[in-house]
Amino acid sequence: MVSRLKFNMAKLSGKVVTQLSKIGPGGGKNIPGYAFDRVGGHEAISELAKDLKIGSVLITGTNGKTTTTTLFIKLMTGDIEFRKSFENNTIHSIVTAILNQKGDLGIFEYGIRNLKYGIPDTVQRLINPIGVVYTTISKEHTAVAGVKNPFEDYYKAKVLLSEGMTRGVVITNCDDPRTALIGLNKEKDVKVNYYGLAIDDIVDDDASPIQCPNCGETLDYSMRFLGHRGLYSCKCGFKRPEPNVKLTNVEFNADNWKLTIVGDVFNYAVSKNVQFEVNLTVPPFGIHNIYNTLSSITAYATFTPKTENIKSKVESVFNNLDMSFIPPGRFEVVRYNDKFIGIGQGDNGDAIKINARFMNQFVDGPLEFIYTTPDVDEEEIFEDHYEVIKSMNPDHIIVVPGRKSIEKAKEYYEIIKKDFDCAEFSPLPYDPMNERIEKLTEFAKQSKYNYIIMTGCGEEQAMWEEIKRNFD
Repeated sequence: MVSRLKFNMAKLSGKVVTQLSKIGPGGGKNIPGYAFDRVGGHEAISELAKDLKIGSVLITGTNGKTTTTTLFIKLMTGDIEFRKSFENNTIHSIVTAILNQKGDLGIFEYGIRNLKYGIPDTVQRLINPIGVVYTTISKEHTAVAGVKNPFEDYYKAKVLLSEGMTRGVVITNCDDPRTALIGLNKEKDVKVNYYGLAIDDIVDDDASPIQCPNCGETLDYSMRFLGHRGLYSCKCGFKRPEPNVKLTNVEFNADNWKLTIVGDVFNYAVSKNVQFEVNLTVPPFGIHNIYNTLSSITAYATFTPKTENIKSKVESVFNNLDMSFIPPGRFEVVRYNDKFIGIGQGDNGDAIKINARFMNQFVDGPLEFIYTTPDVDEEEIFEDHYEVIKSMNPDHIIVVPGRKSIEKAKEYYEIIKKDFDCAEFSPLPYDPMNERIEKLTEFAKQSKYNYIIMTGCGEEQAMWEEIKRNFD
């Protein structure tokens, strides 16, 4: 229990730092929260979180966090006043948002790389969320602050963000066995709303073995939708739960996709289930964004107090959606003269597969792959990346260091070279970044190929977004 004097001093410190950050070189997203924490201590954060009379919803996962948060906020706007923050990896960003915004509900993205820096169980205890939304969980950065981060620890960190919850709702992707198990294990404590696909129009030919998160044996899939997501079961009894919000029909067109989504979810505000059916016309934005659509709609239907408006609000937001909702640096296909160039971050196997699948919608001829590699201690990511490269079977490959180590990138290149005589290595240093961006842009502009994909590891926003701007 923190004293009222200490708590008020902490709030004052956060407010002062907020004002200073407006005239300084930056840092306003985290520093006010850090100042509050330093003065008041962790327990003051718990007291501050009570300013949110309804509570907080935290959005986490490997991919889709920012997009889901963006869409969720679009849907909630006008229904209730809320506080929000994006792309958080520390508790201090959340504290800053609570300090400096108004509203009875918090909507906070919360990325977690590992147990030590993400402190997910501490975040859960202090923020005491009424909701945790899981997108999907796959292998990504296995090295954090120079220390290899086993996937088992990464997964455990995600689990801990909701494990201590005794109130509210967990929202999770039932097509992903890893997030589905989190939901199944929480059903004894809180309500759980699942989302997923209920169609057979989307089939992934990926046959790579996936371990059961419950017992460690290989899962049996009757259908794959995207990577490890699909219809699965295990001899231990673990199997895919039925979705509460599901895609029941899809029509793919060149200019738009038509989606039918049906829901029967527990709504936290009215403490009962609500039903809806929506028909959406959206941009052809990739299968991964169908999942982001489902997760954001499920979150909205779970927490909006205006349940009577669910159908009209969802249809209004998504039927007027354009590609501007995609966060900076994420994968997009741009036109440059006669070329179709897919550009964007792909730091893990799931992300790069999504990028490849999106690019394949445009490819109608020889393809060049400009691949930015992982770093030291990221061999698992390279293995996943390489499976995607082989599946695309490019006619030419340029291998570029995606992170710091040129030597490690060369090792990855030597592996690729054994299967692809067309591969070449470009030892671009990571810094200075502007020269790196110019050279990657030059590769694509001067390429003799009309279809080019440039993806892999690197700066998630700055580098990729700047490269895309070079083609405007």
